[in-house]
Amino acid sequence: MSTDTRTTTPTPTRSGLDGFFKISERGSTVAREVRGGVVTFFTMVYIVVLNPIILSGVVDGSGTMIGGTTDLTRSKLLVAVGTAVVAGVMSILMGLVANFPIALAAGLGINGLITGMVLTHSAEKITFADLMGLVVIEGVIILVLVLTGFRKAVFKAIPGPLKVAISVGIGLFIAYIGVIDAGFARRPTTPGSVPSELGIGGSLDGWPTLVFVVGVFLIAVLLIRKVKGAILIGIVAATVLAMALEAIFKIGPRVFDDKGALMNPSAWALTVPKLPDSITNTPDLGILGQFSLLGSFEKIGIVTAVMFVFSLLLADFFDTMGTVVAIGTEAKLLDEDGNPPHTDRILVVDSVAAIAGGAGGVSSNTSYIESASGVEEGARTGLASVVTGVLFLLATFLAPLFAVVPSEAAAPALVIVGFLMMTQVKNIDWDDMEIALPAFLTIVLMPFTYNITVGIGAGFIAWVLIKIARGKTREVHPLLWIVAAFFVVYFIKAPLESMLT
Repeated sequence: MSTDTRTTTPTPTRSGLDGFFKISERGSTVAREVRGGVVTFFTMVYIVVLNPIILSGVVDGSGTMIGGTTDLTRSKLLVAVGTAVVAGVMSILMGLVANFPIALAAGLGINGLITGMVLTHSAEKITFADLMGLVVIEGVIILVLVLTGFRKAVFKAIPGPLKVAISVGIGLFIAYIGVIDAGFARRPTTPGSVPSELGIGGSLDGWPTLVFVVGVFLIAVLLIRKVKGAILIGIVAATVLAMALEAIFKIGPRVFDDKGALMNPSAWALTVPKLPDSITNTPDLGILGQFSLLGSFEKIGIVTAVMFVFSLLLADFFDTMGTVVAIGTEAKLLDEDGNPPHTDRILVVDSVAAIAGGAGGVSSNTSYIESASGVEEGARTGLASVVTGVLFLLATFLAPLFAVVPSEAAAPALVIVGFLMMTQVKNIDWDDMEIALPAFLTIVLMPFTYNITVGIGAGFIAWVLIKIARGKTREVHPLLWIVAAFFVVYFIKAPLESMLT
Protein backbone atom coordinates (compact mmCIF):
# COMPACT_ATOMS: atom_id res chain seq x y z
CA MET A 1 0.00 0.00 0.00
CA SER A 2 1.35 3.37 -0.94
CA THR A 3 0.55 6.67 0.59
CA ASP A 4 0.27 9.83 -1.52
CA THR A 5 2.47 12.31 0.29
CA ARG A 6 1.94 15.13 -2.19
CA THR A 7 0.74 18.35 -0.67
CA THR A 8 -1.52 20.87 -2.28
CA THR A 9 -0.37 24.46 -2.22
CA PRO A 10 -3.28 26.55 -1.04
CA THR A 11 -4.43 29.41 -3.20
CA PRO A 12 -3.10 32.61 -1.67
CA THR A 13 -5.73 34.70 0.02
CA ARG A 14 -5.98 38.22 -1.32
CA SER A 15 -6.04 40.95 1.27
CA GLY A 16 -6.49 44.67 1.44
CA LEU A 17 -7.92 46.46 -1.56
CA ASP A 18 -7.40 43.47 -3.84
CA GLY A 19 -9.34 41.12 -1.60
CA PHE A 20 -12.17 43.51 -0.78
CA PHE A 21 -12.82 44.63 -4.35
CA LYS A 22 -11.81 41.32 -6.03
CA ILE A 23 -9.47 43.26 -8.30
CA SER A 24 -7.23 40.36 -9.39
CA GLU A 25 -10.23 38.05 -9.64
CA ARG A 26 -11.76 40.36 -12.23
CA GLY A 27 -8.50 40.65 -14.16
CA SER A 28 -7.68 44.20 -13.14
CA THR A 29 -5.08 46.05 -11.10
CA VAL A 30 -5.20 48.86 -8.57
CA ALA A 31 -3.56 51.17 -11.10
CA ARG A 32 -6.24 50.42 -13.70
CA GLU A 33 -9.02 50.99 -11.19
CA VAL A 34 -7.59 54.32 -10.09
CA ARG A 35 -7.03 55.38 -13.68
CA GLY A 36 -10.54 54.32 -14.63
CA GLY A 37 -12.04 56.22 -11.70
CA VAL A 38 -10.16 59.37 -12.67
CA VAL A 39 -11.30 59.12 -16.29
CA THR A 40 -14.93 58.59 -15.24
CA PHE A 41 -14.71 61.67 -13.02
CA PHE A 42 -13.39 63.89 -15.80
CA THR A 43 -16.07 62.71 -18.25
CA MET A 44 -18.91 63.47 -15.83
CA VAL A 45 -17.60 66.38 -13.71
CA TYR A 46 -19.38 68.66 -16.18
CA ILE A 47 -22.52 68.04 -14.12
CA VAL A 48 -21.05 70.21 -11.35
CA VAL A 49 -21.11 73.09 -13.85
CA LEU A 50 -24.23 72.14 -15.80
CA ASN A 51 -26.61 71.33 -12.95
CA PRO A 52 -26.42 74.89 -11.54
CA ILE A 53 -26.99 76.31 -15.02
CA ILE A 54 -30.18 74.24 -15.40
CA LEU A 55 -31.56 74.71 -11.88
CA SER A 56 -30.37 78.21 -10.95
CA GLY A 57 -31.63 81.46 -12.40
CA VAL A 58 -35.32 80.48 -12.22
CA VAL A 59 -37.42 82.13 -9.50
CA ASP A 60 -39.93 79.78 -7.86
CA GLY A 61 -43.20 80.47 -6.08
CA SER A 62 -41.43 81.71 -2.96
CA GLY A 63 -39.78 84.54 -4.92
CA THR A 64 -36.31 83.02 -4.58
CA MET A 65 -34.07 80.81 -6.67
CA ILE A 66 -33.05 77.29 -5.76
CA GLY A 67 -31.15 77.34 -2.48
CA GLY A 68 -33.51 79.96 -1.04
CA THR A 69 -31.52 82.95 -2.26
CA THR A 70 -32.07 85.87 -4.64
CA ASP A 71 -28.37 85.98 -5.53
CA LEU A 72 -27.73 84.05 -8.77
CA THR A 73 -24.04 83.56 -8.03
CA ARG A 74 -24.75 82.13 -4.60
CA SER A 75 -27.52 79.92 -5.97
CA LYS A 76 -25.16 78.42 -8.55
CA LEU A 77 -22.46 77.89 -5.94
CA LEU A 78 -24.89 76.14 -3.59
CA VAL A 79 -26.10 73.80 -6.35
CA ALA A 80 -22.56 73.09 -7.54
CA VAL A 81 -21.35 72.12 -4.06
CA GLY A 82 -24.49 70.09 -3.32
CA THR A 83 -24.19 68.31 -6.66
CA ALA A 84 -20.58 67.34 -5.99
CA VAL A 85 -21.24 66.20 -2.41
CA VAL A 86 -24.18 63.93 -3.22
CA ALA A 87 -22.41 62.52 -6.30
CA GLY A 88 -19.30 61.85 -4.24
CA VAL A 89 -21.07 60.09 -1.40
CA MET A 90 -23.29 57.96 -3.64
CA SER A 91 -20.44 56.95 -5.98
CA ILE A 92 -18.38 55.83 -2.98
CA LEU A 93 -21.39 53.92 -1.64
CA MET A 94 -21.83 52.18 -5.00
CA GLY A 95 -18.20 51.09 -4.94
CA LEU A 96 -18.23 49.84 -1.36
CA VAL A 97 -21.64 48.18 -1.31
CA ALA A 98 -22.10 46.88 -4.86
CA ASN A 99 -18.46 46.65 -6.05
CA PHE A 100 -19.47 47.79 -9.51
CA PRO A 101 -17.56 50.33 -11.68
CA ILE A 102 -20.36 52.83 -12.04
CA ALA A 103 -20.57 56.36 -10.64
CA LEU A 104 -23.65 58.42 -9.85
CA ALA A 105 -24.62 62.07 -10.05
CA ALA A 106 -27.61 64.34 -10.67
CA GLY A 107 -29.56 63.00 -13.64
CA LEU A 108 -29.83 65.11 -16.75
CA GLY A 109 -33.40 65.42 -17.94
CA ILE A 110 -34.85 65.15 -14.46
CA ASN A 111 -33.25 68.46 -13.45
CA GLY A 112 -34.72 70.07 -16.57
CA LEU A 113 -38.11 68.58 -15.75
CA ILE A 114 -37.95 70.15 -12.29
CA THR A 115 -37.14 73.58 -13.70
CA GLY A 116 -39.97 73.19 -16.21
CA MET A 117 -42.42 72.36 -13.42
CA VAL A 118 -41.36 75.48 -11.51
CA LEU A 119 -41.98 77.65 -14.57
CA THR A 120 -45.28 75.96 -15.46
CA HIS A 121 -46.75 76.07 -11.95
CA SER A 122 -45.30 79.31 -10.64
CA ALA A 123 -48.84 80.69 -10.22
CA GLU A 124 -49.56 77.92 -7.71
CA LYS A 125 -46.55 79.08 -5.65
CA ILE A 126 -44.68 75.82 -6.24
CA THR A 127 -41.10 75.85 -4.95
CA PHE A 128 -37.95 73.88 -5.70
CA ALA A 129 -38.18 72.40 -2.21
CA ASP A 130 -41.70 71.10 -2.97
CA LEU A 131 -40.49 69.34 -6.13
CA MET A 132 -37.44 67.92 -4.39
CA GLY A 133 -39.93 66.36 -1.96
CA LEU A 134 -41.53 64.54 -4.90
CA VAL A 135 -38.08 63.32 -5.93
CA VAL A 136 -37.62 61.88 -2.44
CA ILE A 137 -41.01 60.13 -2.65
CA GLU A 138 -40.12 58.68 -6.06
CA GLY A 139 -36.83 57.41 -4.66
CA VAL A 140 -38.60 55.72 -1.75
CA ILE A 141 -41.00 53.99 -4.17
CA ILE A 142 -38.07 52.78 -6.27
CA LEU A 143 -36.35 51.48 -3.15
CA VAL A 144 -39.49 49.56 -2.13
CA LEU A 145 -39.65 48.00 -5.61
CA VAL A 146 -36.05 46.91 -5.23
CA LEU A 147 -36.46 45.48 -1.73
CA THR A 148 -39.55 43.53 -2.80
CA GLY A 149 -37.61 42.05 -5.71
CA PHE A 150 -39.83 43.59 -8.41
CA ARG A 151 -37.13 45.74 -10.01
CA LYS A 152 -34.66 42.86 -10.16
CA ALA A 153 -37.34 40.57 -11.58
CA VAL A 154 -38.07 43.05 -14.38
CA PHE A 155 -34.33 43.33 -15.00
CA LYS A 156 -34.08 39.57 -15.50
CA ALA A 157 -37.25 39.43 -17.63
CA ILE A 158 -35.78 41.60 -20.39
CA PRO A 159 -35.09 39.44 -23.48
CA GLY A 160 -31.40 39.00 -24.32
CA PRO A 161 -31.58 40.78 -27.71
CA LEU A 162 -33.16 43.84 -26.09
CA LYS A 163 -30.39 43.95 -23.49
CA VAL A 164 -27.87 44.07 -26.32
CA ALA A 165 -29.91 46.73 -28.12
CA ILE A 166 -30.09 48.82 -24.94
CA SER A 167 -26.31 48.75 -24.64
CA VAL A 168 -25.83 49.63 -28.31
CA GLY A 169 -28.42 52.41 -28.13
CA ILE A 170 -26.75 53.93 -25.10
CA GLY A 171 -23.43 53.80 -26.95
CA LEU A 172 -24.95 55.78 -29.79
CA PHE A 173 -26.59 58.11 -27.29
CA ILE A 174 -23.44 59.00 -25.39
CA ALA A 175 -21.55 59.51 -28.65
CA TYR A 176 -24.30 61.94 -29.63
CA ILE A 177 -23.97 63.68 -26.25
CA GLY A 178 -20.25 64.07 -26.88
CA VAL A 179 -20.75 65.52 -30.34
CA ILE A 180 -23.38 67.98 -29.09
CA ASP A 181 -21.45 68.97 -25.95
CA ALA A 182 -18.44 69.80 -28.10
CA GLY A 183 -20.48 71.89 -30.55
CA PHE A 184 -19.37 69.65 -33.43
CA ALA A 185 -23.07 69.32 -34.19
CA ARG A 186 -25.69 71.70 -32.86
CA ARG A 187 -29.10 73.24 -33.37
CA PRO A 188 -29.12 75.54 -36.42
CA THR A 189 -29.22 79.29 -35.90
CA THR A 190 -31.68 79.66 -38.80
CA PRO A 191 -35.30 78.98 -37.72
CA GLY A 192 -37.23 76.37 -39.68
CA SER A 193 -34.18 74.55 -41.01
CA VAL A 194 -32.95 71.05 -40.20
CA PRO A 195 -33.06 69.91 -36.53
CA SER A 196 -29.26 69.84 -36.25
CA GLU A 197 -26.30 70.63 -38.43
CA LEU A 198 -22.53 70.43 -38.60
CA GLY A 199 -20.86 73.09 -36.47
CA ILE A 200 -21.97 76.64 -37.20
CA GLY A 201 -24.02 77.12 -40.34
CA GLY A 202 -22.95 73.72 -41.67
CA SER A 203 -19.22 74.33 -41.23
CA LEU A 204 -16.73 73.64 -38.46
CA ASP A 205 -15.64 76.89 -36.88
CA GLY A 206 -13.85 77.93 -33.70
CA TRP A 207 -10.87 76.78 -31.65
CA PRO A 208 -13.03 74.75 -29.20
CA THR A 209 -14.12 72.53 -32.09
CA LEU A 210 -10.47 71.98 -32.98
CA VAL A 211 -9.79 70.85 -29.41
CA PHE A 212 -12.59 68.28 -29.72
CA VAL A 213 -11.39 66.94 -33.08
CA VAL A 214 -7.79 66.67 -31.87
CA GLY A 215 -8.97 64.90 -28.71
CA VAL A 216 -10.97 62.32 -30.67
CA PHE A 217 -8.14 61.46 -33.02
CA LEU A 218 -5.54 61.43 -30.24
CA ILE A 219 -7.53 58.98 -28.11
CA ALA A 220 -8.27 56.83 -31.17
CA VAL A 221 -4.58 56.63 -32.13
CA LEU A 222 -3.54 55.85 -28.56
CA LEU A 223 -6.14 53.07 -28.32
CA ILE A 224 -5.04 51.61 -31.65
CA ARG A 225 -1.46 51.60 -30.42
CA LYS A 226 -2.68 50.03 -27.12
CA VAL A 227 -1.26 52.82 -24.95
CA LYS A 228 -2.28 52.47 -21.31
CA GLY A 229 -4.31 55.41 -20.06
CA ALA A 230 -5.28 56.44 -23.60
CA ILE A 231 -8.53 58.16 -22.62
CA LEU A 232 -7.06 59.99 -19.63
CA ILE A 233 -4.06 61.10 -21.69
CA GLY A 234 -6.43 62.35 -24.36
CA ILE A 235 -8.50 64.39 -21.91
CA VAL A 236 -5.43 65.93 -20.26
CA ALA A 237 -3.76 66.71 -23.59
CA ALA A 238 -6.93 68.28 -24.98
CA THR A 239 -7.29 70.38 -21.83
CA VAL A 240 -3.69 71.63 -22.11
CA LEU A 241 -4.30 72.50 -25.77
CA ALA A 242 -7.51 74.31 -24.80
CA MET A 243 -5.72 76.34 -22.12
CA ALA A 244 -2.99 77.31 -24.58
CA LEU A 245 -5.53 78.42 -27.19
CA GLU A 246 -7.49 80.42 -24.61
CA ALA A 247 -4.32 82.13 -23.39
CA ILE A 248 -3.35 83.10 -26.96
CA PHE A 249 -6.70 84.00 -28.53
CA LYS A 250 -8.84 85.03 -25.50
CA ILE A 251 -11.82 83.06 -26.82
CA GLY A 252 -14.08 83.40 -23.78
CA PRO A 253 -17.45 81.76 -23.01
CA ARG A 254 -20.58 81.64 -25.13
CA VAL A 255 -22.91 84.48 -24.19
CA PHE A 256 -26.49 85.35 -25.07
CA ASP A 257 -28.15 88.70 -25.67
CA ASP A 258 -31.31 89.94 -23.93
CA LYS A 259 -33.49 88.01 -26.41
CA GLY A 260 -31.70 84.72 -25.84
CA ALA A 261 -29.76 84.80 -29.12
CA LEU A 262 -26.25 83.33 -29.04
CA MET A 263 -23.71 86.08 -29.65
CA ASN A 264 -20.46 84.13 -30.02
CA PRO A 265 -21.20 80.52 -31.10
CA SER A 266 -17.52 79.67 -31.68
CA ALA A 267 -16.59 80.21 -28.00
CA TRP A 268 -16.35 77.64 -25.16
CA ALA A 269 -19.68 75.99 -24.30
CA LEU A 270 -19.53 75.76 -20.49
CA THR A 271 -16.04 76.19 -19.06
CA VAL A 272 -13.33 78.64 -20.12
CA PRO A 273 -10.07 76.67 -19.77
CA LYS A 274 -7.77 79.04 -17.98
CA LEU A 275 -5.72 78.88 -14.81
CA PRO A 276 -7.89 79.98 -11.86
CA ASP A 277 -6.84 82.71 -9.46
CA SER A 278 -7.12 80.20 -6.65
CA ILE A 279 -7.32 76.41 -6.73
CA THR A 280 -9.26 76.07 -3.47
CA ASN A 281 -12.56 77.31 -2.07
CA THR A 282 -14.63 76.81 1.08
CA PRO A 283 -17.72 74.71 0.28
CA ASP A 284 -21.14 76.00 1.33
CA LEU A 285 -23.47 73.09 2.20
CA GLY A 286 -26.53 75.28 2.74
CA ILE A 287 -28.66 73.58 0.07
CA LEU A 288 -28.58 70.14 1.69
CA GLY A 289 -31.91 69.24 3.29
CA GLN A 290 -33.97 71.80 1.36
CA PHE A 291 -37.03 69.70 0.47
CA SER A 292 -40.71 69.63 1.42
CA LEU A 293 -42.13 66.12 1.30
CA LEU A 294 -45.83 66.93 0.76
CA GLY A 295 -45.79 70.57 -0.32
CA SER A 296 -46.46 69.82 -4.01
CA PHE A 297 -49.69 67.92 -3.33
CA GLU A 298 -51.17 70.99 -1.64
CA LYS A 299 -50.15 73.42 -4.39
CA ILE A 300 -50.49 71.62 -7.74
CA GLY A 301 -52.99 68.90 -6.82
CA ILE A 302 -52.73 65.17 -6.35
CA VAL A 303 -53.11 64.18 -10.03
CA THR A 304 -50.38 66.49 -11.31
CA ALA A 305 -48.04 65.49 -8.48
CA VAL A 306 -48.68 61.77 -9.04
CA MET A 307 -48.03 62.07 -12.80
CA PHE A 308 -44.78 63.90 -12.09
CA VAL A 309 -43.68 61.14 -9.70
CA PHE A 310 -44.69 58.52 -12.29
CA SER A 311 -42.52 60.21 -14.93
CA LEU A 312 -39.56 60.30 -12.54
CA LEU A 313 -40.21 56.69 -11.57
CA LEU A 314 -40.02 55.28 -15.09
CA ALA A 315 -37.04 57.44 -16.01
CA ASP A 316 -35.04 56.31 -12.95
CA PHE A 317 -36.23 52.71 -13.19
CA PHE A 318 -35.20 52.08 -16.77
CA ASP A 319 -32.37 54.56 -17.30
CA THR A 320 -30.45 52.77 -14.58
CA MET A 321 -31.37 49.37 -15.97
CA GLY A 322 -30.02 50.28 -19.38
CA THR A 323 -26.91 51.90 -17.96
CA VAL A 324 -26.06 48.91 -15.77
CA VAL A 325 -26.47 46.50 -18.68
CA ALA A 326 -24.28 48.67 -20.89
CA ILE A 327 -21.52 49.07 -18.30
CA GLY A 328 -21.64 45.39 -17.36
CA THR A 329 -21.38 44.37 -21.00
CA GLU A 330 -18.45 46.69 -21.64
CA ALA A 331 -16.67 45.42 -18.50
CA LYS A 332 -17.50 41.78 -19.34
CA LEU A 333 -19.11 41.34 -15.93
CA LEU A 334 -22.50 39.96 -17.04
CA ASP A 335 -23.43 36.33 -16.50
CA GLU A 336 -24.82 34.01 -19.18
CA ASP A 337 -28.26 35.56 -18.76
CA GLY A 338 -26.95 39.10 -19.18
CA ASN A 339 -27.18 40.08 -15.51
CA PRO A 340 -24.39 41.84 -13.56
CA PRO A 341 -23.05 40.61 -10.21
CA HIS A 342 -24.84 41.90 -7.10
CA THR A 343 -27.72 43.29 -9.16
CA ASP A 344 -29.82 43.83 -6.04
CA ARG A 345 -27.08 45.87 -4.35
CA ILE A 346 -26.55 48.03 -7.44
CA LEU A 347 -30.27 48.79 -7.62
CA VAL A 348 -30.52 49.51 -3.88
CA VAL A 349 -27.70 52.07 -4.03
CA ASP A 350 -29.20 53.65 -7.15
CA SER A 351 -32.57 53.94 -5.38
CA VAL A 352 -30.98 55.50 -2.31
CA ALA A 353 -29.22 57.95 -4.67
CA ALA A 354 -32.59 59.18 -5.94
CA ILE A 355 -33.65 59.85 -2.35
CA ALA A 356 -30.31 61.50 -1.53
CA GLY A 357 -30.52 63.77 -4.57
CA GLY A 358 -33.95 65.03 -3.56
CA ALA A 359 -33.02 65.38 0.10
CA GLY A 360 -29.84 67.18 -0.96
CA GLY A 361 -31.90 69.68 -2.95
CA VAL A 362 -30.02 69.03 -6.22
CA SER A 363 -32.33 66.62 -8.15
CA SER A 364 -32.45 62.84 -8.33
CA ASN A 365 -29.07 61.13 -8.62
CA THR A 366 -28.70 58.19 -10.95
CA SER A 367 -26.10 55.89 -12.49
CA TYR A 368 -24.03 57.60 -15.20
CA ILE A 369 -23.35 56.02 -18.56
CA GLU A 370 -20.16 58.11 -18.72
CA SER A 371 -18.77 55.44 -16.37
CA ALA A 372 -18.17 53.45 -19.56
CA SER A 373 -15.17 55.67 -20.23
CA GLY A 374 -13.58 54.46 -17.00
CA VAL A 375 -14.42 50.85 -17.87
CA GLU A 376 -12.73 51.26 -21.23
CA GLU A 377 -9.70 52.53 -19.34
CA GLY A 378 -9.61 49.24 -17.41
CA ALA A 379 -11.98 49.66 -14.44
CA ARG A 380 -13.69 46.43 -13.41
CA THR A 381 -14.51 46.92 -9.72
CA GLY A 382 -16.05 49.32 -7.24
CA LEU A 383 -12.66 50.80 -6.43
CA ALA A 384 -12.99 52.93 -9.56
CA SER A 385 -16.32 54.28 -8.26
CA VAL A 386 -14.72 55.07 -4.91
CA VAL A 387 -11.96 57.01 -6.69
CA THR A 388 -14.55 58.94 -8.70
CA GLY A 389 -16.51 59.69 -5.53
CA VAL A 390 -13.45 60.92 -3.67
CA LEU A 391 -12.63 63.25 -6.56
CA PHE A 392 -16.18 64.64 -6.45
CA LEU A 393 -15.76 65.36 -2.75
CA LEU A 394 -12.40 67.00 -3.43
CA ALA A 395 -14.11 69.06 -6.10
CA THR A 396 -16.07 70.83 -3.37
CA PHE A 397 -12.75 72.22 -2.12
CA LEU A 398 -10.90 72.30 -5.45
CA ALA A 399 -13.78 73.37 -7.69
CA PRO A 400 -11.72 76.09 -9.45
CA LEU A 401 -9.07 73.52 -10.41
CA PHE A 402 -11.46 70.87 -11.73
CA ALA A 403 -13.47 73.54 -13.53
CA VAL A 404 -10.51 74.08 -15.86
CA VAL A 405 -11.49 71.07 -18.02
CA PRO A 406 -13.86 72.27 -20.79
CA SER A 407 -16.57 70.01 -22.19
CA GLU A 408 -14.79 70.14 -25.56
CA ALA A 409 -11.82 68.32 -23.97
CA ALA A 410 -13.92 65.69 -22.14
CA ALA A 411 -16.40 65.00 -24.97
CA PRO A 412 -13.90 63.03 -27.13
CA ALA A 413 -13.93 60.27 -24.50
CA LEU A 414 -17.71 59.94 -24.86
CA VAL A 415 -17.47 59.64 -28.65
CA ILE A 416 -14.79 56.96 -28.51
CA VAL A 417 -16.58 54.97 -25.81
CA GLY A 418 -19.82 55.28 -27.77
CA PHE A 419 -18.08 53.75 -30.77
CA LEU A 420 -16.76 50.86 -28.68
CA MET A 421 -20.21 50.15 -27.25
CA MET A 422 -21.75 50.28 -30.71
CA THR A 423 -19.62 47.34 -31.83
CA GLN A 424 -21.97 45.02 -29.92
CA VAL A 425 -24.58 45.60 -32.64
CA LYS A 426 -23.21 42.55 -34.47
CA ASN A 427 -24.68 40.35 -31.72
CA ILE A 428 -28.25 41.18 -32.81
CA ASP A 429 -29.89 38.88 -35.37
CA TRP A 430 -30.90 41.44 -37.98
CA ASP A 431 -32.39 38.75 -40.23
CA ASP A 432 -35.13 38.02 -37.69
CA MET A 433 -37.73 40.79 -37.87
CA GLU A 434 -39.20 39.84 -34.48
CA ILE A 435 -35.86 40.69 -32.90
CA ALA A 436 -34.53 43.31 -35.30
CA LEU A 437 -37.42 45.81 -35.26
CA PRO A 438 -37.69 46.19 -31.44
CA ALA A 439 -33.89 46.34 -31.28
CA PHE A 440 -33.79 49.01 -33.98
CA LEU A 441 -36.40 51.17 -32.22
CA THR A 442 -34.54 50.80 -28.92
CA ILE A 443 -31.26 51.89 -30.50
CA VAL A 444 -32.34 54.84 -32.62
CA LEU A 445 -34.93 56.43 -30.34
CA MET A 446 -32.44 56.99 -27.53
CA PRO A 447 -30.41 59.63 -29.41
CA PHE A 448 -33.38 60.79 -31.51
CA THR A 449 -35.37 61.73 -28.38
CA TYR A 450 -32.35 62.38 -26.13
CA ASN A 451 -33.93 59.98 -23.67
CA ILE A 452 -32.82 56.46 -22.73
CA THR A 453 -36.22 55.62 -21.23
CA VAL A 454 -38.05 56.34 -24.49
CA GLY A 455 -35.83 53.95 -26.42
CA ILE A 456 -36.31 51.17 -23.87
CA GLY A 457 -40.06 51.73 -23.76
CA ALA A 458 -40.45 51.67 -27.53
CA GLY A 459 -38.46 48.44 -27.71
CA PHE A 460 -40.56 46.76 -25.02
CA ILE A 461 -43.86 47.77 -26.60
CA ALA A 462 -42.72 46.70 -30.07
CA TRP A 463 -41.51 43.35 -28.72
CA VAL A 464 -44.90 42.61 -27.11
CA LEU A 465 -46.96 43.81 -30.10
CA ILE A 466 -44.95 41.73 -32.58
CA LYS A 467 -45.30 38.62 -30.42
CA ILE A 468 -49.08 39.22 -30.31
CA ALA A 469 -49.21 39.67 -34.09
CA ARG A 470 -47.29 36.42 -34.60
CA GLY A 471 -49.47 34.50 -32.17
CA LYS A 472 -46.57 33.94 -29.77
CA THR A 473 -47.98 35.53 -26.64
CA ARG A 474 -46.72 32.63 -24.53
CA GLU A 475 -43.17 33.79 -25.27
CA VAL A 476 -43.83 37.12 -23.58
CA HIS A 477 -42.70 37.15 -19.95
CA PRO A 478 -45.62 38.11 -17.66
CA LEU A 479 -43.69 41.11 -16.32
CA LEU A 480 -43.18 42.44 -19.85
CA TRP A 481 -46.95 42.81 -20.22
CA ILE A 482 -47.01 44.98 -17.09
CA VAL A 483 -43.97 47.02 -18.12
CA ALA A 484 -45.28 47.57 -21.65
CA ALA A 485 -48.58 48.83 -20.21
CA PHE A 486 -46.71 51.25 -17.94
CA PHE A 487 -44.80 52.57 -20.93
CA VAL A 488 -48.00 53.15 -22.89
CA VAL A 489 -49.19 55.32 -19.99
CA TYR A 490 -45.80 57.05 -19.90
CA PHE A 491 -45.96 57.97 -23.59
CA ILE A 492 -49.47 59.44 -23.34
CA LYS A 493 -49.17 60.93 -19.85
CA ALA A 494 -49.83 64.50 -21.02
CA PRO A 495 -53.32 63.88 -22.47
CA LEU A 496 -54.09 61.54 -19.57
CA GLU A 497 -53.22 64.27 -17.10
CA SER A 498 -55.44 66.72 -19.00
CA MET A 499 -58.37 64.28 -18.88
CA LEU A 500 -57.98 63.63 -15.17
CA THR A 501 -57.68 67.26 -14.06
